[in-house]
Amino acid sequence: MVPILLGPGETADNMLTSRAYGGLAKLFEALRAHDARIVETLAEQQAPSRYKHVSEDGIGQSGNGTGSGSEGVSGPAKALLKFSTPRDPAALAAFINLRVLNPEHEHWRRGVEAAVIYARAHGDLRVPFTFRVPAAEDAEKAGWPASLANFPLGQWTADARRFYSRGDMDADRVAQLEKLGMVWSHFDVAWAEGLSAARGWAAEHGHLLAPLDAAFQGVPVGIWLKNARVAARKAHEIEQRRAEGLPVESSAGAMTRERREQLEEIDPSWCPAWPVTWQRCFHLVRLHLDGGEALPTAAGEVVRQGEDLGRWVTSVRLGWDQLTGVQQWMCEQVLSIEPATEEEKPQPRTSQADKWAMHLTAAEQFYAREGHLTVPRKHVETITLGGDGQAQRDVPLKLGTWVDSQRRRAATLSPERVEQLSKVGMRWS
Repeated sequence: MVPILLGPGETADNMLTSRAYGGLAKLFEALRAHDARIVETLAEQQAPSRYKHVSEDGIGQSGNGTGSGSEGVSGPAKALLKFSTPRDPAALAAFINLRVLNPEHEHWRRGVEAAVIYARAHGDLRVPFTFRVPAAEDAEKAGWPASLANFPLGQWTADARRFYSRGDMDADRVAQLEKLGMVWSHFDVAWAEGLSAARGWAAEHGHLLAPLDAAFQGVPVGIWLKNARVAARKAHEIEQRRAEGLPVESSAGAMTRERREQLEEIDPSWCPAWPVTWQRCFHLVRLHLDGGEALPTAAGEVVRQGEDLGRWVTSVRLGWDQLTGVQQWMCEQVLSIEPATEEEKPQPRTSQADKWAMHLTAAEQFYAREGHLTVPRKHVETITLGGDGQAQRDVPLKLGTWVDSQRRRAATLSPERVEQLSKVGMRWS
């Protein structure tokens, strides 16, 4: 027994009662002899309340009653509280908070315990909806306590997000999950996962101009980037309308400036104003030239990441007039590509209407010379095209075959064409 001395002016009323004194003395003795057992005892489940327990949803607000559903302390909990064995400080702090300082419902307690382990392993709580703790025989091998075997952590975190969005979650529970790296929005989770996959794909390929079928570790990066470009272009359109003082009906689906900057940090040219395929080939040709190689000019000469760079260079030179001013400047100043000369350009394709007009000219020429349009089937009529400052050229046409074809297709010809042929002596039967 430890003697208690009264100071000057103290009375018996200030003294501990004998019952309290005896209990305190026993506590001191227990602390000296069994300090670890005290903490273990505090963590053990107390006798259930005689008041009827009010059920709750397991995630949101706590109901009346004990908020307990377990029988005693689990094996992992006992191991955690043994002072003679090493322990994880974070796990111990979470355990003391949940089981001693702020005991919670069993389902919530197990969920937080699983969330602590998952966050330690992955650095966040972006848990897939289908994720479950491994079965009992595999749980301990994977670093999970047997008491959490088959726990549906993915569904538990999804429920937590739902209750949070409804405003039905206690502030302390919100704080607990946010400390573990909880992401409350499903859209934020999808964005973070897509952004991570985009970084990985760009690290492998050197750019963020992925084709539509591109994937990284199972994530469809190509489709994700396509949707991101749609959102970025909508945001750009909204900014332009606001700058011009025009009304904006809705900004739904537009990309935020923060997300756009995240993608621009990976590749500033990830969202070009022209087709992504064009920009990807431009980038690959630049890498080819930076490696000290010559500019590819023939199809099949150089193929990188599935792109025929020689074919692309040829198409750029031949279709120079269809490029924007920015594209022309990029090709000239960065890649030293020049537009094709007139001699290099192929002859333009003749349309069906132009072909019909050329054959009608040949028929008129034959009629003016022969006075009729009874053309032998194998006859070839040559006409001269050009003039008015353009080079003239002779074009041979199989007039006999064409006339015979028009006669057999008389029912499908337009009245205008029937009349034109009738004027030059066409016999329809």
